[in-house]
Amino acid sequence: MGKPFAGRTAIVTGASRGIGFAVAERLVADGAKVVVTARKPEPLAEAVDRLGGSEHAIGVPGHADDPDHQRETVERAIETFGGADFLVNNTGINPVYGPLLDLDLGAARKIVEVNCLAALSWVQQVHRAWMGEHGGAIVNVSSIAGQRPAPGIGFYGATKAMLSYLTQELAVELGPRVRVNAVAPGVVKTRFATKLYEGKEDEVAAAYPLKRLGVPDDVGSVVAFLLSEDAVWMTGQVLVVDGGVTLTGNGM
Repeated sequence: MGKPFAGRTAIVTGASRGIGFAVAERLVADGAKVVVTARKPEPLAEAVDRLGGSEHAIGVPGHADDPDHQRETVERAIETFGGADFLVNNTGINPVYGPLLDLDLGAARKIVEVNCLAALSWVQQVHRAWMGEHGGAIVNVSSIAGQRPAPGIGFYGATKAMLSYLTQELAVELGPRVRVNAVAPGVVKTRFATKLYEGKEDEVAAAYPLKRLGVPDDVGSVVAFLLSEDAVWMTGQVLVVDGGVTLTGNGM
């Protein structure tokens, strides 16, 4: 079987584990060289080893909302692998849980910085350095929490709604050379989402028509599709990957 991403380079943020790692793993399997980021150097180095080592991937540790880190990552991608053809904005945070009336506004500002403004800044950086001249494809990782009220994680959902909007706006502004799409997962079994299902997985999964929660590979395969030539006439789309749960009227 051919390698559809042979000769291409991807940057995947927040990729030491979970959805980000699954995306990177799928892209490497399909022939891409991958530059992965995360805050902590040790888990990131372990992820690079699991991806096959420096022949296939390099890690650049840093904070996703740090412009210097973003710039260094893009530069490393171009210097090491010769380009920056794909960008997957996977990094997201949600350090608070509860009603909006109790929301710490300092935490809220940080969530906006990481979930929205950092994603936009990554796009700006990679576009200036590579995609503006060479073209490319971008996928943002949104959430079904951004499509309907999600009690307990409402502000996180608000930032994901903004990310979905930014996806559509960027698709209009960056076409035809750059395609920009997003995925909106339901509950995926990652450390990030533990509070949404821990101790009640069967109960939560019962609301899903497919009767199970997602796993990272469920999202990684859809991201790979959106980056691929199979999706060459798709831009500005937010693909829901949720086991059908939003069809039932249930949210997170």
